[in-house]
Amino acid sequence: MTTVTTQQETRPSAAAKPVRWAADAVAAMREGARLRLDYSARSLWSIDRMIEDIRQEAAPYEAVELVLRGFGSYAGEVIARQTGGEWWSSGGDHWIRTPDGRLWDPIDEARRCYTGDGSLRLLCRDASDGASRT
Repeated sequence: MTTVTTQQETRPSAAAKPVRWAADAVAAMREGARLRLDYSARSLWSIDRMIEDIRQEAAPYEAVELVLRGFGSYAGEVIARQTGGEWWSSGGDHWIRTPDGRLWDPIDEARRCYTGDGSLRLLCRDASDGASRT
């Protein structure tokens, strides 16, 4: 008897929630904004622009908190796939740990984008640059 293991089954349990939040963000963007996200670093340009548009509308943070969590989780998945990193969690917070040992907080970076102080695209670039040097 052969046992088939899917990628989801081999991932650490810390990945379960952010992977689901990322998938929800992908589905919401496909359905609502007609934007197809493909988990590429390039797609983070669109996410940064989307967050900027939401920020320009001056929506209260409480109204967009879950959207930002989804966008940050999506960026974390992009980083994990680009670098071979994996999700870590503690106390309800989630980070990506890249193979070089650094921790990245893409969910908080999405929140920083909303305040005009962050970029998920640049976070991914920085995480990927560091991981490629190891």
